[in-house]
Amino acid sequence: MYQLKQMDRSSQPRERLLQEGAEGLSDQELLAILLRTGTRQNPVSVLASKILEELGDISRLRQFSLEELQQLKGIGPTKAIEFKAMIELGRRIKYYQEVKDHQILSSRDLAKQLMLDIGGNPQEHLLALYLNTQNKIIRRKTIFIGSVNRSIAEPREILHYAIKYMATSIIIAHNHPSGVVLPSTNDIHFTNGLKKSCEIVGIHLLDHIIVGGQDYYSFREEEADWILKN
Repeated sequence: MYQLKQMDRSSQPRERLLQEGAEGLSDQELLAILLRTGTRQNPVSVLASKILEELGDISRLRQFSLEELQQLKGIGPTKAIEFKAMIELGRRIKYYQEVKDHQILSSRDLAKQLMLDIGGNPQEHLLALYLNTQNKIIRRKTIFIGSVNRSIAEPREILHYAIKYMATSIIIAHNHPSGVVLPSTNDIHFTNGLKKSCEIVGIHLLDHIIVGGQDYYSFREEEADWILKN
């Protein structure tokens, strides 16, 4: 449980950040800076503490929709939008720091990153990672975010960007919101179709990785008739 940290006027979060840097602030203090103001009933420090107590784990903020954020006391529509933007920006900064000049050496290592990135998403995300001759990521592209009307992409969408970015190989990844990572019949058909399309234009499909929150499935690693081969 988060304990309310009393802060006197000489030790407000903004001043402490200037003096000590962001790393020296508690979760409560960082949240108070983002909230900026409290409510009639609670000053911002108390409000930040109550929000953290309700969350239990600050990482849960990433999973909240705009509507769910607004259900937290003290967060209205404007602040909810700002929080979503802040969380997404932080995610992108972390991701691009990790992948910059990173050479893909194994499906397992990549899958671990993807589990953190999209494994817990409530909607299906299909990503394409475009690689150069050294298996370094040139560009990552979200091909689509799934809906009830659409759950698979066309190979031409993926290959369009492969040609645009002059990629020599690609890796496809998507999440299963259910957490069950075994490929569906559609996943298998899609992978086979994409592999054939890639061969036509001279691009190598290295792998298709399916992730959940705690597990992953790699077509390349699994021994089956439709395994991706060099």
